[in-house]
Amino acid sequence: MEDKIVVKKLPKSPGLAGVLAFFFPFGVGSLYNGQYRKALIYFFIFAGLVTLQTSGHNQPFLGLCLAGFIFYQIFDSVQIAKNINRRFLQQDEKIIEEIEEIPEMVKSGSIFWGVFIILLGGMLLLANFEILDYNTLWEFWPVLVIAIGIKLIVDYFVSEKQKTGGGKNG
Repeated sequence: MEDKIVVKKLPKSPGLAGVLAFFFPFGVGSLYNGQYRKALIYFFIFAGLVTLQTSGHNQPFLGLCLAGFIFYQIFDSVQIAKNINRRFLQQDEKIIEEIEEIPEMVKSGSIFWGVFIILLGGMLLLANFEILDYNTLWEFWPVLVIAIGIKLIVDYFVSEKQKTGGGKNG
């Protein structure tokens, strides 16, 4: 009898991930890799950088930032696809549904996002009644990025403190 050779089909194509990320630089490579949160974050970063291009201020720095971001997300999509394939081959036929490279942003028991959404809704409501101006709100969009960054840093230190048992030497 002849032995059959089993060829495993890899779950992700690094080439396709790179091509998708090149032609659609707003998170499609990450979507292909199953990283939905990262794709959403890439979409907002891309949209913000493209929007800033129209102001004409801080050029060519913003143009270089946009180009650097596009190349970064292409490289990232290819590397994640390779990691998915490597883990697939190491785990003997177990399919990996999703690899998360970004820390979990929404955790149960956290009131940060609830308060944040309520405040954002309140500001938009005030803008609808012309108490605030939409242009004024748009000028403060970087506060959103700062708030998310602070939340991620606080979550990191809280998780590190829990891992080390509160940092006390017994």
